[in-house]
Amino acid sequence: MRRRGIPALLLLLLLLAACGGEMVPPPPEEADVPGAETPEAPEEEPGEPEKPVSPEEAALRDLIGGMTLEQKAGQLFFVRVPAENALEDIMTYHLGGYLLFGRDTQDKTANDLIQAIASWQVQAVEYDTGIPMLIGVDEEGGSVVRVSSNPKLRSKKFSSPGKLWEEGLDALIRETREKAILLRNLGFNVNLAPVADVSTNPSDFIYDRTTGKGAEEAADYVSRVMETQSYNNLGSVLKHFPGYGNNRDTHTGVTVDDRPIETFLEQDFLPFQAGIAVEETVWPSGELRRLRPAVLVSHNIVNCMDPDLPASLSPEVHRILREDLGFDGVVMTDDLAMDAVKAYAAAGAVAVMSLQAGNDLVVTTDYRTQIPRVIQAVKDGALAEEALDAACFRVLRWKLELGLLELSETGTLEPSVFPQG
Repeated sequence: MRRRGIPALLLLLLLLAACGGEMVPPPPEEADVPGAETPEAPEEEPGEPEKPVSPEEAALRDLIGGMTLEQKAGQLFFVRVPAENALEDIMTYHLGGYLLFGRDTQDKTANDLIQAIASWQVQAVEYDTGIPMLIGVDEEGGSVVRVSSNPKLRSKKFSSPGKLWEEGLDALIRETREKAILLRNLGFNVNLAPVADVSTNPSDFIYDRTTGKGAEEAADYVSRVMETQSYNNLGSVLKHFPGYGNNRDTHTGVTVDDRPIETFLEQDFLPFQAGIAVEETVWPSGELRRLRPAVLVSHNIVNCMDPDLPASLSPEVHRILREDLGFDGVVMTDDLAMDAVKAYAAAGAVAVMSLQAGNDLVVTTDYRTQIPRVIQAVKDGALAEEALDAACFRVLRWKLELGLLELSETGTLEPSVFPQG
């Protein structure tokens, strides 16, 4: 894929915000042979008419068709921004996105973050694939606040989901809107929120990150947050599928969920279904626009779905999400550096396993090891390139919906600047 030049306006806006022989005749047809009977043409079975390909889909497929295997593999990695060589690694690995944690925002001013994020986007667009990066952060509110924990960026932390729910709908929408505008103005385009887990027991590990209420309240919360973030041009990530429940922290080890499938059908799936259903938002321009969420899959081993593998590595869990819940957007892993998947990372194939299971985006710190292994797995036939292309299509479609890419008058996809909140 050739490098795309960045328009001067894009660069300016990013920095200010901071993308011989004779022919042998064929044998005669059987009907032309003397004495041969002409066979009757078989009747065609009626079938579903082919769905017309939209200009956007055609452009996405053309874009992927011009990418190298290495570029396609890199687009499937949403990685923790490294402490060193962040600019160089964008070109070396063709990364799909950077995730920022507390280390990356601590003591930074707004201008520090704006300039850093702008430099990454310019690197990706001007010097690598021509495709802007996903820039994400966990800003749930309450105990998980990578941005508002820094008083230089906000005077106080954003409130927890439980507190906002208690304060009422107006407070929830007002603070979610403020959060989305702040993140957008800093250069983020994805918030790894809302938490769609259901927990009513204060002793649960996940409780403080939820509304603390039942499934219906959690579903309403998820819908409101998603609608508000989408309206303000910020991508949403529903987590942690298939539902965290009362399980312990997977950052520190393996956890096994013994709850029956009925619990998931009647409770845990409901907030995810509510978020998935929020697909169209009326934007300030009056335009009705679709903005799919992504879904993040946990590392819990859920016995009623797959007793052998963590959900993030389980083909069956992904089948349930895709087929039973009808989700066709981006699916991403929880962080593959967490202790819950260490046993599967020992052989160095955990990212390959995650893509084989059905994920589109791999969240990891260890991308320098994992990306080459994914590329080799495709070359060896262990991972079908068609599966890689399908995942890449969904990732790039999400970037298009987020406004990072736009359809030009010539029918090609070009980098664009996302309008500020």
